[in-house]
Amino acid sequence: MTLSTLFSQLRSDIPYNLHSHTQFCDGHAPMEDFAKAAAEAGFSHYAFTPHSPVPIESPCNMKFSDVPAFLLEVERLRGIYGDRVQLLSGMEVDYLSDNWGPANEYFASLGLDVIIGSVHFIPSQDGELIDIDGSFQRFSRNMEQHFRNDIRYVVDKFYDQSMALIEAGGFDILGHFDKIGHNASLYRTGIENEPWYAARVAKLIDLITDAGVVVEINTKAYNDHGRFFPSRRYWPELKRRGVRMVVNSDAHYPHLIDASRTTALTLL
Repeated sequence: MTLSTLFSQLRSDIPYNLHSHTQFCDGHAPMEDFAKAAAEAGFSHYAFTPHSPVPIESPCNMKFSDVPAFLLEVERLRGIYGDRVQLLSGMEVDYLSDNWGPANEYFASLGLDVIIGSVHFIPSQDGELIDIDGSFQRFSRNMEQHFRNDIRYVVDKFYDQSMALIEAGGFDILGHFDKIGHNASLYRTGIENEPWYAARVAKLIDLITDAGVVVEINTKAYNDHGRFFPSRRYWPELKRRGVRMVVNSDAHYPHLIDASRTTALTLL
């Protein structure tokens, strides 16, 4: 299936989800539980997108050795649920550097249906790749232990990595493109209103527009934190520019496969 065909099949009045995690990464249930939930909820499409293998130590990313088993499990589940929901194989691929990201030939060789390109790691001032996602408690520790408490550096590096990801290509959907805004705002209240921060996002949106990138509205954090990724403040500009958007729940639990998607679609 081509990307254009997939997007042409998605409808706002029939649930779908193109971003979800599995037991092979940091998902909290077997893939079959997600497939069954999607079929019973009347989903048209459901993509399994575990965090991709990475050539660094990470407890949240799937192992290279598990990739064949993951792909076989997608095929097995298609045989069981394929007449009720279209199941797609995918990965959320971390952009780490020019040498590792969605454009790496390894991912093209897997024959995945959909690839989400995301940034979860940035290089510290010492060049070590550090996870800036996850809980604020962990983020705060990393700020002190790895980033010298320099929030401007962290934000700038996140958006530098995001722009490099887009320029390198190789992905179908840009994942949660302002995810750093959540932890950065908890670290320094009002940071997203500071002119330099707004300029970084504006420059990224320029690149998204020029590259014709599809972006996701990620609903995972709305119930607990009252925000989407990207933030609602950027939606009017994305719509004005004609940027294509899909609404994904970034599900880690089967009961959350449609979490806050209806809210996001209504607001859009």
